[in-house]
Amino acid sequence: MKGLLVFLGFIVIGCSSAPKLVLQKTTSDRKAGTILFKEGAANDWRKRDSMVIAEISKGNMPSFLQQLTPVHLQLFDTASQKTIKAIIYVTPDYLSVGTNTDWVRVCLTPITAQKLADQFHCFLPTRKLVDAIYAAAKVKLEPVPMFAFRDSTPTMYQHHLIIEGQRKGQKGLIGGIKKDIVTTGKLVKENRLDKVAIYGWHQLNGKPIQPLYTGHANWYTDYSHGTRLVYNKIKVNGRWYDYKDVWQHPVWRKLVCDEEYCDLYKYPY
Repeated sequence: MKGLLVFLGFIVIGCSSAPKLVLQKTTSDRKAGTILFKEGAANDWRKRDSMVIAEISKGNMPSFLQQLTPVHLQLFDTASQKTIKAIIYVTPDYLSVGTNTDWVRVCLTPITAQKLADQFHCFLPTRKLVDAIYAAAKVKLEPVPMFAFRDSTPTMYQHHLIIEGQRKGQKGLIGGIKKDIVTTGKLVKENRLDKVAIYGWHQLNGKPIQPLYTGHANWYTDYSHGTRLVYNKIKVNGRWYDYKDVWQHPVWRKLVCDEEYCDLYKYPY
């Protein structure tokens, strides 16, 4: 799989526009998401992850995912008695493969999700950011749990179709459709770096079905897992900062993390 990561994703920032994911390599020979999932119906997680990397490396990703969406954050610093405002930029939906007219959301292991985030100069969200993204979502859908063959490729495809039936063509930042792969200091504190952390799947009442959970092995993924990317530069009080600098700041870190330990920026691989 490592050898497939030869493409370079990067970010373009216009003077007045939001950051945008850009693929250096694109091809006219793009397969529809439906075809990819039917051809790979028997794929296990290794083959599925490899397929996603190969397709995204060819630019086979719907263009609407490339335009990042702003999400506003703020906190009140009691020491300075000032309100700190920040903006993160996120993919409007979860990572998907396919054309603009036929694409499918993909369910990845955290290692592959992290590799793709790194390639696009992004990071994976925290629990706090997942909550903020859901609060800002324009399109909020009721979660639809499934119970049979949860980790199979056909179930993942079926779940995508269910979501699309709910969405009914609505556009904009979407929430409530997946559990997010997240970073959390619990993985370090509990010596669980070989696990995946998941959180979210908010109901329409705003409460997540999935609390922060670190019990699955890092090769596990099922139909309910999604990968949301967050641009690795954060605008704080009008100025750009690297996300790690925000994380390490004694006050600003509260913008992005609400946990006792906020010292894991990414999944190791």
